[in-house]
Amino acid sequence: MVAALNEKDFLEQVHALWRKAWPKDTPREPQYPHGEVALSEYLRAWARRQPDHPAVIFYGHTLTYADLDRQSDRFAALLMSKGVGKGDRVAVFMPNCPQFHIVFFGILKLGAVHVPVSPLSRAFELAYELNDTDAEVIVAQDQLIGTVDQVKGETRLREVIVTSLADVIPAAPTIPVPDSLRVPRIEAPGATDLMPALAAMGDVAPLPPAGLDDVAALNYTGGTTGMPKGCVHTQRDMVYTAAANHGIGLTSNENSVFLSFFPEFWIAGENLGLIFPLFSGATLVLLARWDAVGVLAAIETYKVSIMAMPVDGAVEMMDHPRFKEFDLSSLSQVRVVSFVKKLNAGYRQRWKDLTGTILAESAWGMTETHTSNTFTTGFQDNDFDLNSQPIFVGLPVPGAEFKVTDFETGDLLPIGSEGEIRVRTPALLKGYWNKPEATAECLVDGWLRTGDIGLIDTDGFIHFLGRRKEMLKVKGMSVFPPEIEALLGQHPAVLGSGVVGREDPGKGQVPVAFIQLKPEAIGTVTPADIQAWCKERMAVYKVPEVRIIDALPMTATGKVKKQELTA
Repeated sequence: MVAALNEKDFLEQVHALWRKAWPKDTPREPQYPHGEVALSEYLRAWARRQPDHPAVIFYGHTLTYADLDRQSDRFAALLMSKGVGKGDRVAVFMPNCPQFHIVFFGILKLGAVHVPVSPLSRAFELAYELNDTDAEVIVAQDQLIGTVDQVKGETRLREVIVTSLADVIPAAPTIPVPDSLRVPRIEAPGATDLMPALAAMGDVAPLPPAGLDDVAALNYTGGTTGMPKGCVHTQRDMVYTAAANHGIGLTSNENSVFLSFFPEFWIAGENLGLIFPLFSGATLVLLARWDAVGVLAAIETYKVSIMAMPVDGAVEMMDHPRFKEFDLSSLSQVRVVSFVKKLNAGYRQRWKDLTGTILAESAWGMTETHTSNTFTTGFQDNDFDLNSQPIFVGLPVPGAEFKVTDFETGDLLPIGSEGEIRVRTPALLKGYWNKPEATAECLVDGWLRTGDIGLIDTDGFIHFLGRRKEMLKVKGMSVFPPEIEALLGQHPAVLGSGVVGREDPGKGQVPVAFIQLKPEAIGTVTPADIQAWCKERMAVYKVPEVRIIDALPMTATGKVKKQELTA
C-alpha cells in the first residue's frame, strides 16, 4: 500500500518549482500601491492625487476620478435615504455604462452588497436572484424596466432606481456607437431617476470605509447547468485579486489606458473594468458591447495600451476589411480568452506581424476564486505556452496555491498525475449565499474543489484538461472536449465548435462536435470533410462525429451552452 502524500511536503516541493520557473523581473508578492485597504479607499486616494484624470471614458463621455468619487458618495447617501444599510443587498441590472461604476462604488462605500444581474436575464432569472438575495432595491436600465415590472409582485422589491444610456452617450461621440445603444428613453413611473437624483443630493460627507472582510458582492456563477449560486466575496477579495495580478498578469500605472467591453456583471468584466484600472489609477475606455470597428477606433483615439478579448475578437479584427485603417501602435499588453476559438501559434504570429504585440492567454479562474488566479505572461517565447500541452495555464499568482487530488477519495496526487484541481487563495469565496450544503461540498479544509481536471507538471506549470462533467470515456480512454475544440479551431472553415458526448453501447461514449461554419464555407464544407481533416490530426478514438448547425447556443459571457448541445 502506497503511503499518503504529506501536504506540507508537497507544497514545499511545488513552491520550489514555482520559484525556479518564475519569470525574471516579475514581482513575487502582491503589489498594493495604497496599502491593503478597501477598494473604495483606492478610489478616494486616486481622486485626491489626480482629481481631473479620466477614470471612465464611454464613447466620449468622461468621468474623472473626482467625478466618480463624488457621484458614488452621493449614491451611497441616496441609498441611505431609501433605508438601505450595511449588509443590505442592492441588485444592479444594467449593461456596461458609467452609471454602473457610480453605483458599484456607492454600494461598496455604504457597506451594502453589490448583486450584479445579467441584463440579458428574463423575468424568471431576475426573480430568482432577487428572491435568493432578498434584495429590496434595484438599479435598472430604463430598457429593462418592463422585466422589473414583471417580477415586482413576486419579490421583496420596494424601490426601483432607473437610468438611461441616453444620459451618457454624447450627441457627438468620439468613436462609433452601435445602433442598438441609440434607443429612445423609456419612462418608468414611480421609479427614481438616478442622475437627476444624484445632482439633487448636493455635497455629502464621505462615509467611513467599510470593513475589508464584510460581504461586498454576491457574484453569481455562470449557470451553464442548474440554477446559479451566489458566491460571497469581500472587498479584500477584490483588492487582493488586483494586487496579485499587478505587475504580473498585467503591468499598469496612472498612464495606462485599459479598454474593456466584457460585461461588468460578470466576474471577469468586474475585474477588467471596475477593479484593475481603478486599482492602478489608470483610465478605462468602456464599451457597452463588442464591436470590431468600435474597438479599433477606441484603440486609436484613446491610445489604448491594455485590453483583453476572446480569441474570436482578435480573429474578427484581423479579418476585418478596415483593420489596416487604424493605428494600434499604442497597444502593449493584449490578453485573450479561449472560449469558442482557441489561441494557437498561427493566430499569435499573424497578430504579432500586424500589431507588434503578443497575444497571451489571460488566466485560469472561476467566479468562486474571483478569477485571474494564474498567469501565463513571460512564457510566450517560441510558443512555449502553446506547445506545453495539455492546455497550459501557467503559474499561480502570488498568494494562490494549487494541488491535484483524486476525485473520489480526495487523496493528494503526486506531481504529473491527472486529477481534480484544488485551489487555495485569499480571494476564495466565503461560501455560497444561502447554500450551506453546497458550501460544505466545495470548500474542504480551506481548499476549493473546482470540478476541473488538471495536473501540475514536473516544472510546476499548471495544466487544465476540462470540466470533469465534460470529460468523455471512449473505450476506456479519456477524451477532453477542450482539446478537440482547440484543434477544430484551426480548421479554416470552422467559426466555432462545442464538443459533447453521446452514449454508445460499444464505445461507452462518442465525442460529437457541433460546428458553426464561417459564412463563406456554408454549403461547400461537409461533416465528412471535417472528419477526414480530424483523422489526419488526432488519435482515432478522439475523432468526433460532426454536426453542422446554424449557430452555437451561447451564454451571456460568451461560453457555449453545452447542456443544450447534449439535449
